[in-house]
Amino acid sequence: MRTKALPLHLSLHEDSKYDQSCAFCNVSTENGFEVMWEDENLVAFRDRDPACEHHFQVIPKEHIPSVRQLRKSNVETLKAMVNVSHQLLEQLAVKNTMRKMGFHIPPFNSMGHLHLHVQALPYKNFSKKLKYPIVDGFKPFQKGFSWFVEAHQTISIIQQDRSVGLFPC
Repeated sequence: MRTKALPLHLSLHEDSKYDQSCAFCNVSTENGFEVMWEDENLVAFRDRDPACEHHFQVIPKEHIPSVRQLRKSNVETLKAMVNVSHQLLEQLAVKNTMRKMGFHIPPFNSMGHLHLHVQALPYKNFSKKLKYPIVDGFKPFQKGFSWFVEAHQTISIIQQDRSVGLFPC
């Protein structure tokens, strides 16, 4: 399932929400990405170094540097990213209990563009698993100390007008 969208250089550059030097602002099959799905706001593509059999990224076309810059105004984008992820995992016949989605928190992110890791467990090996720890929070926090935050934790934190960080938030 792949829909056609306006070319990134036209749809985003005019809005100044595009960073020409950012590889993720230039996602396309022509640039070496295995694009799985695309619409006018989001793109999904396979991870270049997958931690699981099915591991892909869902990104907004708007350049958002990281999870730390998210605000309440981004909640609908986050929800759309999660919905697309579930649709793609459904097409891959991945059970709900084997799905994991989240973001690395700077300085532990590899790219300066918000990207949701979408994974179908199990991991290929233990070292891959260590890269994506989800730590539950404790009242009043949504997450504990971790360099990775689950997608629903992120949405909850942002809806409360708080910021995502390494420490409990």
